[in-house]
Amino acid sequence: MWAYILRNVLQRLILLVFVSILAHSVVHLAPGEPSEVDPSNPRMKPEDIARIRAAFHLDEPLYVQYAYWLRDLATGELKSFKDSQPVLPKIGQRFLNSLPLFIGTTLIVWSLSFPVGIQAAVRRGSRFDRTTTVLAYTLISIPGFFLSYLVILGVVSFLNVPVIGMKTFGTEDAEPVFQFMDRIWHLVIPSLMGAAGGIAILSRYVRSQMLEVISQDYVRTARAKGLPEEAVIYGHALRNALLPFVTMFGFLLPGLIGGSVIFEQIFAWPGLGRLGYEAILARDFPVILTLNFMAAVLTLAGTFISDLLYMLVDPRIRLE
Repeated sequence: MWAYILRNVLQRLILLVFVSILAHSVVHLAPGEPSEVDPSNPRMKPEDIARIRAAFHLDEPLYVQYAYWLRDLATGELKSFKDSQPVLPKIGQRFLNSLPLFIGTTLIVWSLSFPVGIQAAVRRGSRFDRTTTVLAYTLISIPGFFLSYLVILGVVSFLNVPVIGMKTFGTEDAEPVFQFMDRIWHLVIPSLMGAAGGIAILSRYVRSQMLEVISQDYVRTARAKGLPEEAVIYGHALRNALLPFVTMFGFLLPGLIGGSVIFEQIFAWPGLGRLGYEAILARDFPVILTLNFMAAVLTLAGTFISDLLYMLVDPRIRLE
């Protein structure tokens, strides 16, 4: 097993190098650069543009720029083109902002999708199954940003409480308990809006997987042996239906980077997705490249975790 893990890690490290080279090339080959962000500025002279290009190594070959980026990233000296602030602390702060939103959305999606999907499969054709099917397709059909605006208007109109941002303006001097509850309140609505579409899609997927599994011979055999229905469903059927969801679980981590760009923009949440969107508009290459690199690391780490979970869920993989 350890040889498999070591080989898997080495393969991912090599793949990470190729991904970073490809991402660096694509970003720098795209039209535009930081010196062209505001070409209409009358104070921007040709010598100023030349000085900017020299300071950011934009007049160097791509492989030299890649080497500079790797050096500065490794030493922590990488700075933003936009405001000359260190990139890693800036991303670290936004990461801490995105983490609660990501955790809240993920917990809501996975804690609601499985019970709803399992019950819809077990009670196929019932009123519960039909109702959840209609709700799921409704949530899939309605754009998330449109639903978010409706919820914001409804909450502000009927409850008269703010929902935009990470905290209510003017609560800096309030009691710590009140500040904590205010943060939780501002986290609830974006998490629910981000989870709505995920619950609809994942619950349908859980339902289809469970319908396929509970029709198998070993499930009928378990029922024939007199096992309780809960043991049949959750002990036999659910465990064999988990394999596709282990694969999906591995792709959750990249959601920290760009999984909630729309909702962060709508709710004015200063997270990683919003930072990446602003960096693209400003052609802030160091921030864009570092976020791409982090997304690649999280993707490879997530798939690696999925491979390890496969060995826990499926004994056949562990024995091989």
